[in-house]
Amino acid sequence: MAGFPSYERAQEAVDLLSDREFDVRDVRIVGHDMKSIEVVTGRMTNLRATILGAMSGAWFGLFVGLLLGLFVKDSEWLRIVVSGVALGAAFGSLYGFLGHLTTRGRRDFSSIQTMVASRYDVLVTRDRAEEARRIIQAGR
Repeated sequence: MAGFPSYERAQEAVDLLSDREFDVRDVRIVGHDMKSIEVVTGRMTNLRATILGAMSGAWFGLFVGLLLGLFVKDSEWLRIVVSGVALGAAFGSLYGFLGHLTTRGRRDFSSIQTMVASRYDVLVTRDRAEEARRIIQAGR
């Protein structure tokens, strides 16, 4: 029905249809020519892997400590939570360090990977396509 150079523009078109009371359950956004983009965010060292592992483990330990804290006396609650954070950080740091150590230098960087398309089409069922096309063209 309509093609757009970016996902945001395709979203705007669907939002316009929704604002005009068009039944958007009949709408699809389809990406074409998908490609993977990896943004390198920094160097990964044993120390950094250990610190990131400790932080991740501490969050998990906090969650477990809060959960277990629901079932203990009020006087023990804080000790359970602090113990959960400490144990989580300890095991997380060990896991982060050993996990990075096992790569043996094959991947000494951290990154974020995303998928993007070269263009996006907004598709509508055949019986509603003309109505959707009119709404989008009037809204531009």
